[in-house]
Amino acid sequence: MTTALLDLNGHCSARFAPLRDAFLGNFAEDREIGARITLIVAGETVVDLWAGWSDPARSTPWTQDTIVAVWSATKGILATCFAMIVDRGLASYDDKVSRYWPEFAAAGKENVTIGMLLAHQAGLSGFTEPASVEDLISGAPAAARLAAQAPQWEPGTAAGYHGMTLGVLATELLARIDGRSIRQFVAEEIAGPYGLDLSVGLASSDIGRVAKMQQTVFDTSGIDKADRIPYLAFNNPVVPATLSNDLCWYAADLPSANGYAHAQALARMYDLLLHPGPKPLVRAETLARATACRFEGVDLVKGFFQRWSAGFWLNPGEIYGPNLQAFGFSGWGGSFGFADPVADVAFAYTMNRMSDQFDADPRRRNLIGAVYAAL
Repeated sequence: MTTALLDLNGHCSARFAPLRDAFLGNFAEDREIGARITLIVAGETVVDLWAGWSDPARSTPWTQDTIVAVWSATKGILATCFAMIVDRGLASYDDKVSRYWPEFAAAGKENVTIGMLLAHQAGLSGFTEPASVEDLISGAPAAARLAAQAPQWEPGTAAGYHGMTLGVLATELLARIDGRSIRQFVAEEIAGPYGLDLSVGLASSDIGRVAKMQQTVFDTSGIDKADRIPYLAFNNPVVPATLSNDLCWYAADLPSANGYAHAQALARMYDLLLHPGPKPLVRAETLARATACRFEGVDLVKGFFQRWSAGFWLNPGEIYGPNLQAFGFSGWGGSFGFADPVADVAFAYTMNRMSDQFDADPRRRNLIGAVYAAL
């Protein structure tokens, strides 16, 4: 596709023209259908661009109001919710989960703390008995299953990405602390008060402006059943990419994966974390606790080096730029949002053509590389 036919919208400061060019280059190389990027530097939105189409048939333009499924980039929102709870003094990262959820102490999990759970160290990265997608998104029944389950490793001794199960556990835990699910908390405490166009799940009134995803397949069939921890995490159940356009996914409260947003909303959330202001999401001292490294090493589910804080993915090196202090989360297919407190940057990207390249996705590498080259 030629960029001469592309309707580019928004604004870009001259200093960050290389980022605009990288964004356009992703379209020119036919890696995009529709997408948006937002870059905030030192509290100022210096780039906010969108282009392309909100459907694979290329019949509906991507607009300023287009939102899209961001998959695991939702976990950054989840982590922010818990930072807010801690900031308000309702809980501490050092509190045991069982203090608020007594049933969770079953089968050797009595010493799991909130921070440990959010850092993927609780040993509950997958259901150990057969589970369907319907089971995963069932809410309280799914939470009860995981609470009764024995951990797959001694909690706190290792980490394994709780890709789907973290959402089940976190929304139940927050509800027991605050009285609201994460879906409700996001709507009432983040999206509404700060005017951020993001949500866990999707209201029926917003369905018409959701970009339809061109899905990819994450082939988990090659994971050996004997390698039980990653096998259960990825295959029990298998979550197809088509779910992001499904009414059952819209209705679910699974803040590990079923978030919807556009890049501006994600970038602004991260900028609010960096610049608390008169109405802070969280205070600086709480953010420091939320983003402190709790684990670094080989992740038992992903199988490679990871750094986890209390809910945020910490830059493992050269993923979110050069600074290890950068924190955020990336989603299946390509979306991401992160903050770099060293460079004073908040950056986000949302799109509707899913890639199967994960951290090697050239779109992400091109965009983030262009940001740091221009700083």
